[in-house]
Amino acid sequence: MLINWTVMILYNYFNAMFVGPGFVPLGWKPLSFGWNTVKIDMSAARRDPLPIIPFGLAAFAATLFALGLALGTTIAVGMLFFIQAKDRIQYYQLDEVFVFPYDMGSRWKNFKQVFTWSGVPEGDGLEWPVREGCHQYSLTIEQLKQKADKRVRSVRYKVIEDYSGACCPLNKGIKTFFTSPCTEEPRIPLQKGEFILATRGLRYWLYGDKILDDSFIEGVSRIRGWFPRNCVEKCPCDAETEQALEGEKKNR
Repeated sequence: MLINWTVMILYNYFNAMFVGPGFVPLGWKPLSFGWNTVKIDMSAARRDPLPIIPFGLAAFAATLFALGLALGTTIAVGMLFFIQAKDRIQYYQLDEVFVFPYDMGSRWKNFKQVFTWSGVPEGDGLEWPVREGCHQYSLTIEQLKQKADKRVRSVRYKVIEDYSGACCPLNKGIKTFFTSPCTEEPRIPLQKGEFILATRGLRYWLYGDKILDDSFIEGVSRIRGWFPRNCVEKCPCDAETEQALEGEKKNR
C-alpha cells in the first residue's frame, strides 16, 4: 500500500510539472454578477469565528496511519544506521594502508574506464585495468586477510540452554525480547552442548557460526545467525585469548 501511495504521489507531481492543470472547456465564460455587489452574510462568521476544519473518522484514521508510517520509517532508518555504525571494525589500526585496485586515482580516469568511444568498457570480464602498484588479486588478498583476522578475533561459546530460533523469544528474558536485532539476518536454533564461534554481538544478542562436526560438514552450508547471549557461556580457553588480545590493543 505504501508503494502504491508513493507511485500515485510521484505520478501526479510530474503531471503537474510537465502537463499542467489542463484547459477550461470550449466556450466557458467566467461567472458574471453584473453591476450588483456580492452580499455576504456576516452573521455566520460572528456565530462561529473559530477556523476549525472538522475531520471525519476516515480522515482521522488515514492521518494517524500516515503519521505511523512516517515515524516507523524514521525510527527504522535511524536504528539501521546505528547498528551498521556499531558493526564496523574500530578496535585496531594497521600501519598498512589498503589501496583499492580498481580506483585509477581520479574521477576522470574512472569515468573513461566505463564510457569509451567504442561503447565497450575496458576489460574482458575477467581481467580489468588496475591501479599502478596493484594486481588482479589485490582485492582478493585483502578480503582473505580480513576474514582471517575476523576468524582469529572470534570467540568460542558453548550452548548451555536450548533456543528455538524465534525472532523475539519470550522465555529468554524481557530485555532479550525487546532488544532483538532489527536486521534481515536469520536466527539460528541452538541445542545444549553445541559450540558457536561468535564474531560480533550486542548487549543481549550474539552473532556467529555454528561449529559443525566433520561428519556433517559435507554438503551443508554454514549455519550462522543471531542467538541470545544468555543461552551460551564463553569457553575458558577463549576467555584467556580474549584477555590477551585486549592487552595487545591497550599496548597499541
